Amino acid sequence: MKGILKNTLSLTVITVILGVLLGVVHHVTAEPIAVQEQKKKEEAYQEVFQAADSFETIDLFGSGLQEKIEVSLAGDAFSGERVDEAARALDDSGSVLGYVVTVTTPEGYGGDIQLAIGISLDKIVQGISFLEINETAGLGMRANTDAFKGQFQGRQAEVFSVTKGGASSENEIDALSGATITSNAVTGAVNAGIRVCAVLSGEEE
Repeated sequence: MKGILKNTLSLTVITVILGVLLGVVHHVTAEPIAVQEQKKKEEAYQEVFQAADSFETIDLFGSGLQEKIEVSLAGDAFSGERVDEAARALDDSGSVLGYVVTVTTPEGYGGDIQLAIGISLDKIVQGISFLEINETAGLGMRANTDAFKGQFQGRQAEVFSVTKGGASSENEIDALSGATITSNAVTGAVNAGIRVCAVLSGEEE
């Protein structure tokens, strides 16, 4: 009996020590990880809205904007997209140039795709940047190239559509060969971002 109690006590002490050590490790590493994630996000924002001098986070949840966004997206082909964050893109005087929206789409071939989309007040896409993408190498991963991403940049459209026959209008995006699913997923996320920006700018109630 004494042996059992001794072993139990030893295991308990070891468990407590390990728990404390894990807690310390988490505490030590949590802040650097958060700093890196914030840096990555800010770099993505700057990439998709190069004309901006700074970015101001928008409180989507506390302001009731999230509900308006969900209503605006409901029923459309891109209603499955999740809006994660949004920020105002500001010039050096603090005036709003447009918005950066972070959207996650579950429609990717390899799972969720998360991207940041910059859109000016005159509805011109400033750029897109991937924060998460796990598509097939050599196929869907080609979405993360300037050749594909650049199709959106500098264009103005209420809704972009994907075509396999070569883009012939401002709102058409050439599909990646062999990766139509990825092409549609990314385009859907951009469309959701455009709709969100309309809500943020007060064009849609």
